[in-house]
Amino acid sequence: MGKLMNIGFGNVVNTSKVIAIINPDSAPIKRMIQNAKDAGMAIDATQGRRTKAVIVMENNELVLSALQPETLTGRFAGKVVNKDEEDE
Repeated sequence: MGKLMNIGFGNVVNTSKVIAIINPDSAPIKRMIQNAKDAGMAIDATQGRRTKAVIVMENNELVLSALQPETLTGRFAGKVVNKDEEDE
């Protein structure tokens, strides 16, 4: 098992299974999210907040996060992040 990365609100993902961290603002990504939700392949880890990043996993599941893609990318790279950034 790979390293675990905090994606906000105590939720974590296995970094060895991450394919991409993407911004959800474009129409194709919004369609991809809706298709994943319809197929039961979306994991919503936003705690009711706005989705700011989509994590694509190697099993084609999407994990929705309320943290900025830049924050998640920093965590993925191992950069130390302030706890305050989690409340963005």
